[in-house]
Amino acid sequence: MSHVNPSQFLSIEQLQDQYFSKKTTGSRQPSKSSFEEIWQQKTKELTGTDSLRFSKHAASRLADRDIRLSDSQMSRLSEGARKAGEKGIRESLVMVDQLAFIVNVKNQTVVTAMDQNETNENIFTNIDGAVII
Repeated sequence: MSHVNPSQFLSIEQLQDQYFSKKTTGSRQPSKSSFEEIWQQKTKELTGTDSLRFSKHAASRLADRDIRLSDSQMSRLSEGARKAGEKGIRESLVMVDQLAFIVNVKNQTVVTAMDQNETNENIFTNIDGAVII
């Protein structure tokens, strides 16, 4: 039976120093961005936009009420969702002209859409912020 000399092995601290305390060389600085920020930026680079998606429910609401968004309205809706995200809002009411949209900001998804006739009560639930564009 062979005998192992304990001095042949590195301590846990030595291993940590060897693998986790390495300084980066060159001019590259370690990134301080979160994974989500990097993911969103790469997605934006690939698609060229922070495009909003419409849930089946929201698309159905728009179709049922024959609501068609102009390019300008769509752009302002996207801008409202972006501003909501910058303020840390997760579920936002975004008002564009006489239309109201509930947007899940994290998923960039319009959850529901309402026109002027449906917003008469002016009661909106399950939101944590609003953007009026």
